[in-house]
Amino acid sequence: MADLSGLGLLTWVYPPGLVDRVVAACGRSEQRKRLLPAWLVVYIVLGLALFSPAPYLEVMRHLVAGLRGLGLLGDWHVPAKSSLFRARQRLGSEPLRVLFATTAKPMATETTPGAFWRGLRVLAVDGTCWDVADTEANQAAFGRPGYGRGTGRSAFVQVRMATLVEVGSHAVLDAELAGCRTGEVTLVGRLPRSCGPGQLVLADREFLGVPLWRAFTATGADLLWRVPANRVLPVHKELRDGSWLSSIHANTDPAKRDPDDVRVLAHQLKDTVRTAAAGEYRLVTRLLDARRYPARQLAAPYRERWEIESVFAEIKTHQRGTKVVLSSKTPDGVLQQIWAHLLVHHALRELMLRTAATRQLDPDRVSFTETLRSARRSVTVTPGSLFPLTSWSRHCENSRRPAGKAPARQTPAQPAPCRQTQDVQLLAQTG
Repeated sequence: MADLSGLGLLTWVYPPGLVDRVVAACGRSEQRKRLLPAWLVVYIVLGLALFSPAPYLEVMRHLVAGLRGLGLLGDWHVPAKSSLFRARQRLGSEPLRVLFATTAKPMATETTPGAFWRGLRVLAVDGTCWDVADTEANQAAFGRPGYGRGTGRSAFVQVRMATLVEVGSHAVLDAELAGCRTGEVTLVGRLPRSCGPGQLVLADREFLGVPLWRAFTATGADLLWRVPANRVLPVHKELRDGSWLSSIHANTDPAKRDPDDVRVLAHQLKDTVRTAAAGEYRLVTRLLDARRYPARQLAAPYRERWEIESVFAEIKTHQRGTKVVLSSKTPDGVLQQIWAHLLVHHALRELMLRTAATRQLDPDRVSFTETLRSARRSVTVTPGSLFPLTSWSRHCENSRRPAGKAPARQTPAQPAPCRQTQDVQLLAQTG
């Protein structure tokens, strides 16, 4: 695992060639040579997320210590914090968002335990909030939730995040960010773009509405969602396995002329410590064939929905740090930090899945915290893997060459193979 940890892990999942293309596609490439070029700032921002909540200077010492010991940095010095602040402002959040959209793909295979049910890839949607620095700019952009006592407002400004997660690998496949006054249902309504046939999407009771249901089913994905306790679902036809056929209607259809046919399952939750209370839950699905999908077997995958809570804990508690407030004082800086955390989590999860496959283990048996610690420890242990900084060092040496003296001609290195999406291609065409 060590050779794929630390910044080496990040450059394995996000190769320099890809990062450079994303930066160029987003229009962040510089015309002049800088101490902190945009592509290097991407890796530094990822490093800050990897070592969160360590301060900037400590993180930079980790990133460059091994290289300086090998004499790979020459007379290059760690930039001042103010220089990094300006470089992060120039970079913005867009390159990290596009990098995430480009690389956040399903990781699990059909042999990954818990990743598939009856040939359907199991996904889940849900939302959470990030506490961010209390500045006027952040408050104006994101707002703060109301509070029932005292001043009537919470202590921190918050960003709401809705995610689509592959439950078998804990990989975040898509995310939407907005101010805390934007509802989870609104944000989740933007996630069907990443769904399609061959998927079983799980969701909690607050998401069961006809517009959202239709948005997901239109992609070809199958759904298994919990029903609110007060929701009335008439029995159109009872089935032999105890489930029944019913229909749901939009609030805008009081005459009930435009129904969506569903199948209802009454599911008894048992032996689960993640729920506030066990009991009978009703679930609805568009899998109407009771013979092919018996009720008791179909209800079983719904337990996996709580895996998304574990994903939030991995990112916000173990990786970011318990009760850590995102420090950026500007809205774009906040978004940059969140995308960086999602990118680092994706890289760690890809490493964990690869490790589990090599050792023939369930990915749940590989410790997230141990993987995170290993990634942090290895930064100075395996300095040869810090390709971006060594490449930058050679770039600086060329920039210090006396005027009129041309460097020796070299064959340009081919960029590492990478995955691209229409998002990057479109930006490349318009940038």
